[in-house]
Amino acid sequence: MNKQGSATTPPAVVGEPGPRSGEVVENRQGTAKWAWLVATFFGVGYGRPGPGSWGSAATVLLWALVSRCVPGSFQVATCTALVALAVAVGIPAATRVARETGLHDPQFVVIDEVAGQLITLIAVPVSWKTLLAGFILFRAFDIVKPPPVGQLERLPEGTGIVIDDVGAGLYALASMQLLLHFRVFGT
Repeated sequence: MNKQGSATTPPAVVGEPGPRSGEVVENRQGTAKWAWLVATFFGVGYGRPGPGSWGSAATVLLWALVSRCVPGSFQVATCTALVALAVAVGIPAATRVARETGLHDPQFVVIDEVAGQLITLIAVPVSWKTLLAGFILFRAFDIVKPPPVGQLERLPEGTGIVIDDVGAGLYALASMQLLLHFRVFGT
């Protein structure tokens, strides 16, 4: 409920950014604010233009900060655990937001980019070169959607929203590992 006691509703029109910061979103079953916070990655998905790129960039920056606090021997496990968390919480959040908006894949839902971008960075040494390359590779695979990534989008609701980016992340991860194997980054 908002301050006046009436429930606010999420946007149902393509291009509308969703609830404003601080607004409580409710539906018939109760408060769904958690779903909006997770699905938009705490509002990053409202960035324009290209909310998916903003979601990926925020993830890269966040991983750069988190990795400084995690010993090198635990970075792979930490990044993998963050991927699992993003997928496990992201699918129900994306499902709920998609249902509330009536949109198949709302652009402002970026938790899928968070999961895919993190996958790209698993077992990648953290440097500005590798982070930039990982960002570019993931965005390229997410946009191009090579088979079977494009077909994964057809899965129902939040599963399709998130899993196609997991597939793009796996392509980007394989590409990153090849670049690292051939010492493209000089390491």
